[in-house]
Amino acid sequence: MRKEYSTSVLQQDSVFITELLDKVKQQALQYLHHIDEIPTSNDSWKDDIENILPVDSAGAEYALGLFNNKYLSSIVASSGPRYLGFVIGGTTPASIMGDWLTSVYDQNSFATTGAGDRSALIELDTIQLLLQLFDLPKTFLGGFVSGATMSNFTCLAVARQWAGKMQQLDIAKDGVTKKIKVLSATPHSSSVKSLSMLGLGSANFIKLKTADGNREAVDITFLEETLQAFSNEPCIFISSGGTVNTVDFDDMQAIALLKTKYHFWWHIDAAFGAYAACTSTHKHLLNGWEYADSIAIDCHKWLNVPYDSAVFFVKDEHKMLQVETFQNSNAPYLGDPMADFTFMNFLPENSRRLRALPAWFSLMAYGKKGYADIVENNIRLAQLLGKLIDGHQAFEQMAPVRLNTVCFTLSNYKHSSHKIKLFLSLLNESGKVFMTPTLYNNSFGIRAAFVNWRSTEKDVQIIWNELLNALEAFDHSH
Repeated sequence: MRKEYSTSVLQQDSVFITELLDKVKQQALQYLHHIDEIPTSNDSWKDDIENILPVDSAGAEYALGLFNNKYLSSIVASSGPRYLGFVIGGTTPASIMGDWLTSVYDQNSFATTGAGDRSALIELDTIQLLLQLFDLPKTFLGGFVSGATMSNFTCLAVARQWAGKMQQLDIAKDGVTKKIKVLSATPHSSSVKSLSMLGLGSANFIKLKTADGNREAVDITFLEETLQAFSNEPCIFISSGGTVNTVDFDDMQAIALLKTKYHFWWHIDAAFGAYAACTSTHKHLLNGWEYADSIAIDCHKWLNVPYDSAVFFVKDEHKMLQVETFQNSNAPYLGDPMADFTFMNFLPENSRRLRALPAWFSLMAYGKKGYADIVENNIRLAQLLGKLIDGHQAFEQMAPVRLNTVCFTLSNYKHSSHKIKLFLSLLNESGKVFMTPTLYNNSFGIRAAFVNWRSTEKDVQIIWNELLNALEAFDHSH
């Protein structure tokens, strides 16, 4: 690339922005077109290249070359079809388009009034699209945050304010002065982390009994007995809309009935389980969830948009509690937080990128039917892998495939963390598939979560072949 150094390097980069972005585009396309061949795990890391902050400007092309030299070889296909670790989605073509434009336009998505940046209106529109996707009523308000942790945090912060009001306290202003009862059967770690950040205490929640029959869902009778015992105190109940290990769902209809009998805040962590609502076969798992006070849902999981993206939904009736919790009350130049709706008075962050745009692009591009196809395909693939595992004596499912996650173990080694980790390392080092370990019912196992729009039956066959190859290597290793 030709450069004239009569002006600054930064200005020259601006002049040649077309050529620079074309280089990045070609590199991005190289990744996307060959994502099936890129390793799902990689130990490559070049420690011999020292990072030294340049004194003089070297330019964007130099930075790209440096990045490629030091870091590119360590990039894995985490957005590919056989990355089954954690619950990591892919990125649809439309969402990539939206994400690129998000960076280019660089809007601060907080204001809905005034003559400045109005990108928050795009966010409000996108929230309405998501409510339609999940068949949730318009009685929910929502916004975009970075992930399930901040979504749970936002919802539980409003729940904390609600619990304070029940005790004639304004916790947002005065802090936590009384212990608040928090109930849950199988809370995700992000919810527990949120309790820590909110000053409620990560060890202070009351763990409820789970239902009989190899379940992670709450025992409804035990929940009601607990609510009866604490009927004179405000309680926050964290419900599971798809647990991590077995994607188990609390009985939403039964909990909705309890809401008519007892006064408690009902929060649902439905980070990826919410997408069951897109299907005709599994949407019943969420029947009744519309009566919850708040819901946390990830977008960078099954919506298949780039990191970091999640939404929270809180009932409109709690709007004032939400503003009390997150208002910028000591910034008069930002207006009256109780009079004008702005996202900076409605969620934790003041400054944030327009996270809604990738989701808007993808929702408008593929619609409700497109997302139903993605979710139903992933469920079918999980069931297929589950059947293959059931048919081999060396493997054992730890729970039935309820949605998109296969939780399994080695039949003879489920009580050996070392053996499971050894097998998993042999599986993952192939670079063709990636899975993660887990602990379920005091046994060690492996999780495989299908959430990527690219995954096919061919990928399941590759995954199965790699499981058998790892098993053979495992048998030879001891």
